[in-house]
Amino acid sequence: MVTEPATAAAARIVRIDEVSATRASLFVDSPAMGRTVQVDVLHPAGGGSRPSYYLLDGLDPGVGQSTWTNATDAEAFFRGKNLNVVLPVGGQAGYYTDWQQDDPHFGRYRWETFLTSELPPLIDATFDGNGVNAIGGLSMGGNAAFILAARNPWLYEAVAGYSACPDTGLATGAVMFSIANRGGNPLNMWGPPGSPAWAEHDPSRMADRLRGKAIYLSTGTGVPGPHEAEVKPQLAENIFLGGPVEAGVNICTLNFDRQLRTVGISARIDYSATGTHSWSYWQDTLHASWATIGPAIGA
Repeated sequence: MVTEPATAAAARIVRIDEVSATRASLFVDSPAMGRTVQVDVLHPAGGGSRPSYYLLDGLDPGVGQSTWTNATDAEAFFRGKNLNVVLPVGGQAGYYTDWQQDDPHFGRYRWETFLTSELPPLIDATFDGNGVNAIGGLSMGGNAAFILAARNPWLYEAVAGYSACPDTGLATGAVMFSIANRGGNPLNMWGPPGSPAWAEHDPSRMADRLRGKAIYLSTGTGVPGPHEAEVKPQLAENIFLGGPVEAGVNICTLNFDRQLRTVGISARIDYSATGTHSWSYWQDTLHASWATIGPAIGA
């Protein structure tokens, strides 16, 4: 179980850019990360106590803003809802975790410390957060959401993964490849596969820590679906890359579902007969997930 590091109290907001009446960009001086980290927040126009939903990006996050805000209707969807949506910016192929070693390509990744210890007090103090939180994400960010929820169960009431694979053991090869494919050394994250740190970041081995939380997962099968009938520049990529990736996610989700059932933990899992690993489906499932996540945090 992770304990709060001594550096947490030193994190501070160095600048806030008010993008609109319901969106702000925070720039946080993070001692853990050793740099200033941008975090975007969608929030109500007025005051009042409210919960927070930490929503994580995928392997290749947006530059200057979360991809959730430029590839989906998340900003419009959450407008008018009484909650803060917290969107970290950056962290390519970092799995939002604390890496054991600084990486020559990525630099210092101490995302777990930042997201679970340094950032929440700043969000609550600046945006009237009431200390009730949920966490979710797509693909890599969904894996990370389940890892963070299992390692920090006191912090979150709900967890969501959109096309995510929370079974780290099953996904080991894919995780290592995704990091190496983007120029990093995967051994700098949790050491070599089979080392204790890999087990310590495997929600399938820590499933009991998810007991009592609202849980949402979604997956397609990789078979082209309704969004592949749309003419768009990403169509070929969605079919020929996103199809096989989503097929792998489907296998992982089925396995994780069985593991949850074995230990008596209930979850809402949306299985679709079609669908690729792509943003149109994540927008759909973000909407679908809210019937599970929203009530769990009182939003």
